[in-house]
Amino acid sequence: MASQKERDTHVYMAKLAEQAERYDEMVESMKKVAKLDVELTVEERNLLSVGYKNVIGARRASWRIMSSIEQKEESKGNEQNVKLIKGYRQKVEEELSKICSDILEIIDKHLIPSAGTGEATAATVTANTDLSSTHPIRLGLALNFSVFYYEIMNSPERACYLAKQAFDEAIAELDTLSEESYKDSTLIMQLLRDNLTLWTSDLPEDGGEENVKADEAKAVEPKSADAKSADAKSTDTKSPEPERHYPKGDEVDNSLLQLQRSIFA
Repeated sequence: MASQKERDTHVYMAKLAEQAERYDEMVESMKKVAKLDVELTVEERNLLSVGYKNVIGARRASWRIMSSIEQKEESKGNEQNVKLIKGYRQKVEEELSKICSDILEIIDKHLIPSAGTGEATAATVTANTDLSSTHPIRLGLALNFSVFYYEIMNSPERACYLAKQAFDEAIAELDTLSEESYKDSTLIMQLLRDNLTLWTSDLPEDGGEENVKADEAKAVEPKSADAKSADAKSTDTKSPEPERHYPKGDEVDNSLLQLQRSIFA
């Protein structure tokens, strides 16, 4: 069994890496703590969350910059440059996929099995199977998934349909919203509405439900395995290209981060 000194050393190195803004190394230090198969303290969970949030965030920003440049090169007809950019962007996507798979493996193999009580496991099951339409995590998922359809699948009809459905369902149950999650839920609902306002300008005059149904009939299932990594690229405030529509993701990230930490409390 690992000594407390070894554990403390990893935690200290993670804090040091955070101060130096070397987040990849911060993650590596906290992975070592998680792999000790001990129940994490609140501080340790926060360090792990912050580390992963930043390594993912940096690559999300890179992906968006490259996507913006790719669009500009395509409009100029520079096919050779477009080919180079696509290859580079794919490299970033692979990194994102690996990072997301990495943290999911840490959660499944180390964090949940090491929970001191059944509360962490119960909370995880509840989060995955039984969330109300006003729950911040469910709303955040709808937000991410709708942005995935808008930005990755280039399907504004489907994006608007998902966002509107989530917003309308939450509005219908607004009176059941608990006081503790009111702020988080209403924030994400506002982001859903903001996106709907932006995205509806892209819809054709006679669009709507018929286009959505036609879109649903398309074979998108083969790409569903990458949905989690695509969702990880969905929301962010630091978008370098103002002409593209992104939700104010850092606000969502921070509120969801607090909620997700409670799963392992």
